[in-house]
Amino acid sequence: MRDLVEIGMGRTARRTYELDDIDIVPSRRTRSSKEVSTTWQIDAYRFDIPLLTHPTDALVSPSFAIELGRRGGLGVINGEGLWGRHADVEAKLAELVHLAETDDDPDAPIARLQELHAAPIQPNLLAAAVAQVRDAGVTTAVRVSPQNARALTPELVKAGIDLLVIHGTIISAEHVANSGSEPLNLKTFISELDVPVVAGGVSDHRTALHLMRTGAAGVIVGYGSTEGATTTGEVLGIGVPMATAIADAAAARRDYLDETGGRYVHVIADGDIATSGDLAKAIACGADAAVLGAPLAACAEAPGGGWYWPSAAAHPSVPRGALLPVSFGERPSLDQVLTGPSDDPFGSLNLVGGLRRSMAKSGYSDLKEFQKVGLTVRA
Repeated sequence: MRDLVEIGMGRTARRTYELDDIDIVPSRRTRSSKEVSTTWQIDAYRFDIPLLTHPTDALVSPSFAIELGRRGGLGVINGEGLWGRHADVEAKLAELVHLAETDDDPDAPIARLQELHAAPIQPNLLAAAVAQVRDAGVTTAVRVSPQNARALTPELVKAGIDLLVIHGTIISAEHVANSGSEPLNLKTFISELDVPVVAGGVSDHRTALHLMRTGAAGVIVGYGSTEGATTTGEVLGIGVPMATAIADAAAARRDYLDETGGRYVHVIADGDIATSGDLAKAIACGADAAVLGAPLAACAEAPGGGWYWPSAAAHPSVPRGALLPVSFGERPSLDQVLTGPSDDPFGSLNLVGGLRRSMAKSGYSDLKEFQKVGLTVRA
């Protein structure tokens, strides 16, 4: 039964929970972390670690997608970002970082980011970025918005993507565009594609179930919020705490599994995951994998130079998120962030190692089993 509270006469609201509000309860059995598997598979693509990148230019260049792919994760290129608009992206990113470090006006970097995103998308540049990743032999994924999915997807499929990510701050099974234009019906759109689709974000059971019914291979849950750069709370007033949102989407997955007689749709958590403990709790709530932004942007291989901004920060009229410094001093390597060694006692390094240790301490050997672990809510 839902926990409803009265917030005023005739108005109730549901009590919901952040990842920080819950804790994992170990079972009577423990095991060695060497006996734990963090692999997962979506459609025909298998990954050694349950991590995807947020599709922002601050984090994902073709070279970064390759490096993460070689380590078992999935780098998602922003198909509407700078890699498809400019030939000298590294120089543009260096300019943005310099502006963020030196300009007294905190809005100046966002204004410049909007200017850079005003340049038209050039399919040849986007195809070149896709080809670079594909030729390296790792899984190639590109993000498009619901508004531009119909226009960009044919070019991306022609370029050879493996996975298409249709990702917006908030997404539904049918996107209604400008008056007089045909809405994007995801069910029809996905059925006509030869590549699997991951779609999101959503925050509740009903919307997650609707997206699963479109034929999506995975559903992204959450709005990509991160400390200091939330995308929806301050600007739109929208948000559902991640523990509740993940659990609701996992319930939709079970309902859809029963409804279809066995079709499994992956739940991918996106938001408020900054440490290995957050990652473990997201999986425990029912996620199959997680989207990371700022934690990965801190590493030396990330193109943002120690700065992070979400893809929605470049919106031309309602930017959501700011340029945020995520690393001070010497930046750790991608290997350190993912698998250590770590000298950080707060869980920002060795993310996968921390997840493996949590699974082992709770007695579970793989991610699907770990979704059954006991949970408590803090008083």
